[in-house]
Amino acid sequence: MKYRIFPPEEIIEDGIIELPLSKSLSTRGLVLDAMTQGGAVGGAYVARCDDTEVIEKALSQVEGTVDVGASGAALRFLTAYFAAKEGVEVELRGTERLHERPMGVLIEALRGCGAEIECIEEEGYAPLRINGRRLRGGEVNVDVTVSSQFVSALLMVAPMMDEGLTVRFEGEPVSLPYILMTVGMMEQRGIKVDREPLRIKVEKGCYMPFDQQPEGDWSAAAFWYEISALTAGWITVTNLKEKTLQGDKAAMRLFECLGVNTVESEELQGGLELSPSPEIYGRIDVDLTDNPDLAPALAVTCCLIGVPFKLTGLKSLGVKECDRLTALCEEMDKIGRVVEKIRDYGLEWDGKSHPVVEMPEFSSHNDHRIAMALAPVAVYVPGVVIDGCEAVSKSYPDYWRQLQKIGFRIEEVEE
Repeated sequence: MKYRIFPPEEIIEDGIIELPLSKSLSTRGLVLDAMTQGGAVGGAYVARCDDTEVIEKALSQVEGTVDVGASGAALRFLTAYFAAKEGVEVELRGTERLHERPMGVLIEALRGCGAEIECIEEEGYAPLRINGRRLRGGEVNVDVTVSSQFVSALLMVAPMMDEGLTVRFEGEPVSLPYILMTVGMMEQRGIKVDREPLRIKVEKGCYMPFDQQPEGDWSAAAFWYEISALTAGWITVTNLKEKTLQGDKAAMRLFECLGVNTVESEELQGGLELSPSPEIYGRIDVDLTDNPDLAPALAVTCCLIGVPFKLTGLKSLGVKECDRLTALCEEMDKIGRVVEKIRDYGLEWDGKSHPVVEMPEFSSHNDHRIAMALAPVAVYVPGVVIDGCEAVSKSYPDYWRQLQKIGFRIEEVEE
């Protein structure tokens, strides 16, 4: 699906955006609910998007093929969940791109705990054949430089293991706040977790029912910070909580460097007001090891407002829905910005540009975060086209409608 996008004709003065509920809290909450005796699975806290839908559907299966589509979170979390569920016999499959995303670290760790997992085509990758059983647990060493979801998946099933589980980190963990989110949610449900910088120990136990409250998605909020920065507009985002387990709350601090202030709304309870500020840094150098999902919105914003940048700690972006590092370089080149990869762990732009001789047509690379980061380019290039707009359904199905709500005009382009 292709959209041609035009910016608002007037300054955004009172835009109100209802953010989707947190995908990260939802996916973890569903899996934890499924392991809670006497508790219901899901509830008002669950975000409505592709990732949560495939997990909800899969949790009720005990045999046959489970298709998780393009969801890396579903693949990782369900691999551990099914491996620890006695009597289950399933095949986990997904899209071609999902089958290219690494799984070896998680598979080997689960096997070390007694799991029976077979890689059907290539060792270390989906599709997988899983025969669920009671796991022994014990102690495993995990390479934490690829994905925090490997650790989260192991931790969530750890209380079900006979000996509990100790996870020792090898390397510097990427997206550590997501691991801490998992730990926090487990503790809310009565599980005892002992955490040190390079080790997490989970005791055997039983999850207790917990009334998880709905909470807006800070990762999604980053794209409205981007729009506020590019339009100098006033936007109120709802559902966010400043006291949160979500690490991407860092968007508030990072976009303050790019001319966006944040204050609590006096008129809308639970709302945060984003407003323009003349305080814009001349350059930003940021280690995003803890917050790699913020990189697309930050990189595109900097390219358009003319702020050179160096973003590091992004090794995990190479194995997302697409190689986001390469995708951002390719798409920014279409508007004349020469963004360069720093090997496999970063992006850098020193302000270099080149002439653009034709109206760009962007590709989302079938990645929801790339699509949402590129849409606001229309503020500087009215009428820009994005191919693959349907990708936003993975985390934010209502994104395009909400863009229209604050004045953007969107036209579908016939193929």
